[in-house]
Amino acid sequence: MSNPRRPIRDAAGGAGTRRFVFVLMENFSLLCFATAIESLRIANRMAGREIYVWHLIGEGGDVVSCSAGTAFQLDADLEDMTRDDTIMLCGGIDVQAATTKRLMNWLRREARKGLTVGGLCTASYSLAKAGLLDGKRATIHWENQDSFAEEFEDVELTKSVFVVDGNRLTTAGGTSSIDLMLKLIADDHGEDLANAVADQLIYSSIRTDQDTQRLSVPTRIGVRHPKLSQVIQIMETNIEEPISPSILAKDVHMSTRQLERLFRRYLNRSPKRYYMELRLQKARNLLMQTDMSVINVALACGFASPSHFSKCYRAHYDTTPYRERGSHAARLSI
Repeated sequence: MSNPRRPIRDAAGGAGTRRFVFVLMENFSLLCFATAIESLRIANRMAGREIYVWHLIGEGGDVVSCSAGTAFQLDADLEDMTRDDTIMLCGGIDVQAATTKRLMNWLRREARKGLTVGGLCTASYSLAKAGLLDGKRATIHWENQDSFAEEFEDVELTKSVFVVDGNRLTTAGGTSSIDLMLKLIADDHGEDLANAVADQLIYSSIRTDQDTQRLSVPTRIGVRHPKLSQVIQIMETNIEEPISPSILAKDVHMSTRQLERLFRRYLNRSPKRYYMELRLQKARNLLMQTDMSVINVALACGFASPSHFSKCYRAHYDTTPYRERGSHAARLSI
């Protein structure tokens, strides 16, 4: 462990203290928040002085619970910021329900001051809903990508672990808060300090905004076969207009029969079945995370007939799309 009595000399030459204001939304992700704030704490320790301070606020200014159930005492309600503050909105489960009209109005008002505003994990949704990401590049947790892309067409959605576009910051969730904070620390005080913080966190693989958030196809499916991976990637990028197995096979220079054998051998299902499961998985995400009609969800996932969509969905999930939508709406209203 590095010696805390020998502070890292930072490139900013004694620059002033920067304040981060963490806005904790109901059911926020503890991991995203904790890794962000720990990065700042360790930066202070390694620099040997207070280069960062933080403030916790949220609607009501009282207590808010994270998705793990732990309650946090807030320092204040949604309040006026100074132009030098950096706002970090912390999202998590059911971010749509936590994105209230009052929160959006507050975000818009503070953003007009020219503040840097960031969204950790699913909070990118809240920033987009408030119109703060229009014309910007952004990212969000991979589980929310489908619904985000459908709802916010004016945002250039990426699969990066984090994105910095001007004074807008977004992360994909999980440990990506560390990567974003290390970049901000490096920008503020130099790479040496950022690397020292990463060492303290035992974070040996620092990612940039060029790194994508999901595991590679071979890692996800547990199979390293280049043509199989290639076909699955084609499937994943062509959900709305599915491609026939014969064309998929032709794209990777195989016969349809060879492709069939390949899927049976490694995934124990036909290419058609695997493709169907991908489409149904996207459909479930859209049903759970958006207000899209069942018919529009069906179309977005390559089903021309709502009745066929309902039949396939019920066979796979043992419920209908309408019941899935109804049960989710009931949970949100509790």
